[in-house]
Amino acid sequence: MEPNSLLWVGSPCGLHGPYIFYKAFRFHLEGKARILSLGDFFLVRCKAGDPICIAELQLVWEERTAKQLLSSSKLYFLPEDTPQGRNVTHGEDEVIAVSEKVIVKLEDLVKWMVADVSSWNKGLQAIPLKPIVLKELGKNGQREALHKYRESTLNSGLNFKDVLKEKAELGEDVEEKKVLVLSYPQYCRYRSIIARLRERPTSFLTDHVVLALGGIASLTNNTQILYCRDTFEHPTLVENESVCDEFGK
Repeated sequence: MEPNSLLWVGSPCGLHGPYIFYKAFRFHLEGKARILSLGDFFLVRCKAGDPICIAELQLVWEERTAKQLLSSSKLYFLPEDTPQGRNVTHGEDEVIAVSEKVIVKLEDLVKWMVADVSSWNKGLQAIPLKPIVLKELGKNGQREALHKYRESTLNSGLNFKDVLKEKAELGEDVEEKKVLVLSYPQYCRYRSIIARLRERPTSFLTDHVVLALGGIASLTNNTQILYCRDTFEHPTLVENESVCDEFGK
């Protein structure tokens, strides 16, 4: 595969007129192969000089007539990076969503991505699964089982088995920082779960305990958890030359 090529990952998941929808795509960022799938969160900068924000991949598709590979994402900004600014009502781990989805070509979305995320320090640090659980999940060559706990809140009913298998085969940098945006009720429940489990260290974050309580399971302690409960109108995003509103549905 050419270093700058984009490839779909997994089988198509929908067809509508000239549009073929997919679950994931593979690309290279600074020479490293990566896979992004629906529901993944990642850091982007919409243009030079703009603040870093969080993007949630919601749709990827091919427009066969114009032969365009497209994406639709939801963007989340820190309160201080919105027109209204941060005030006393905003939580420490809060982000605010742009009210409208943003549609850009896949090649432009890759250009928006922030390769070095080490400086991102916002959000609640997730508590990972116990090492014994990770070890058990990795046995018998079933490395893709680790990815059933992918940091995503998406519940689309789609079968991601083929995508998760390719992600596991590709491998991931466990040291790389990740972000996850929850709804406010999910965030409150997660904090409540952590507080309850601290009182029972013998069962601390085994997979069945976290999932049974409705918590978010993380593979590493490099995931930063934030929440969103509000939206705002972005004043300049529509002027961004990469935005393709003509493909919006």
